[in-house]
Amino acid sequence: MSKGDDIDAIIQGGIVWGRGGSDRPDDSGKPKTKAKKKAYITGAHGSGSARQKAKYREQRRKRNQ
Repeated sequence: MSKGDDIDAIIQGGIVWGRGGSDRPDDSGKPKTKAKKKAYITGAHGSGSARQKAKYREQRRKRNQ
């Protein structure tokens, strides 16, 4: 193949990056961040910041009912 043939092949077929699938298992349904976990949302894990945020969430929930 010459240089021109390579370019023609790229134009016709395109460039495919990263062939092959992901080897990671599917974690759908699991919380991906601390902020989505029940203990963190309710402030039960002991962090003052999380307890304060939970208090604000509760106030907002009561206000929007």
